[in-house]
Amino acid sequence: MKVNSNLEILLKRGVTMPLPGSVLIGDEVDPERISNTNVTLYPGTKISGKNTLIMSDVSLGREAPVTVDNCLMGPGTELKGGFFQGAVFAGSNRFGSGAHVREGTILEEYASAAHTVGLKQTLLFPFVTLGSLINFCDCFMAGGTGHKDHSEVGSSFIHFNYTPNQDKATPSMFGNVHHGVMLNCRPVFLGGQGGVVGPCRLAFGSVTAAGTICRKDESRPDRIILGGALKDGSIPRRPHVYTSVKRVYFNNCRYIAAMIALLNWYRNIREFFVDTDNTLEKALNQGMMDTLDKSIDERIKRLEEFCRKLEISKHRLLSKSSGKQSELIVFHDLIIKKRPELKKTLVNEKKANYFSEIPEDFLNALERGIFHHGKKYIPVIKRLDADAAASGSVWLENIENKVMKACDLESCFSDQH
Repeated sequence: MKVNSNLEILLKRGVTMPLPGSVLIGDEVDPERISNTNVTLYPGTKISGKNTLIMSDVSLGREAPVTVDNCLMGPGTELKGGFFQGAVFAGSNRFGSGAHVREGTILEEYASAAHTVGLKQTLLFPFVTLGSLINFCDCFMAGGTGHKDHSEVGSSFIHFNYTPNQDKATPSMFGNVHHGVMLNCRPVFLGGQGGVVGPCRLAFGSVTAAGTICRKDESRPDRIILGGALKDGSIPRRPHVYTSVKRVYFNNCRYIAAMIALLNWYRNIREFFVDTDNTLEKALNQGMMDTLDKSIDERIKRLEEFCRKLEISKHRLLSKSSGKQSELIVFHDLIIKKRPELKKTLVNEKKANYFSEIPEDFLNALERGIFHHGKKYIPVIKRLDADAAASGSVWLENIENKVMKACDLESCFSDQH
């Protein structure tokens, strides 16, 4: 059987397997996409998926059995146990046992998680650290400058990403893309045994106290957010009625705009750091772009579903207001009218390439950094001077703003900017 053939091929190439008989390699796996340099597959490892990529110094299953399906693992990644599907690990990532990581997840360099963590459609910038017993799906997190100064999520934290109206237009942003990529921002700290109700946006330097459930945006940097338990009570509920449509719609569009800006960063900036003669490096970079592209599609889909449900919400609001047009109903109408073109607009923006608009001073700074430090992404980015980093951030922020303008949000939500 080809499974045995793949196993034999990897053993002959020097992949370490302390107990080869307990390792399963799917017959669709391409052995050429698995490095022969210091890769260890511990007992109970299962690998499947034609897109699976394993680079040098990767360790799988050191603490517990691990299943990997169509994941891309950059150099130095260690997945200690659990289930991983459709995720990308850019390199030097650590993930404890009991993991449940699914499609659309990207951990950039040195991002890590302890044991029993669930992720899906999650993007973590370099050095972001998650504790244990965490559910952090549908999130983006940036912040921090290195191993000793990083954004962190405390243990037993949950991102609430599913509403009573049964939708998932709930992506939350902790920090932002256009400043976060420069690796020079204040970290975000989300206290343990707490949570965030998505969609939510918190600025760099935000701290949520342990046990706090955060339900509101905080655009001011360096704030401590406190929140205790709700008071006892029972109040009437109106199923399928949305009361904060403006905020939900705006936060979803801003999230998608940020991901489109990041996609341009992956296409045009990270490409500078790829060794074109290294097929595994090229595949990893392409995998990051492909995964982010699909994640954007997921967010567009979820936003479109939310907009469609506003028809029911509007009808129920009107039935209770004797047909009077409240401000809330007006916002419903505005978004409903945009829905038919929304998906097309956002997909077109996703396809746009803004390379020609990259500031020359930023490109020159990158070239100088690569000349002095080689194609090492984090050292080069961290050593950019303040003016160059600011110039690159403006480029990305302009992309976000163009996406927002394409959605024609200013006319309706100008007060949110």
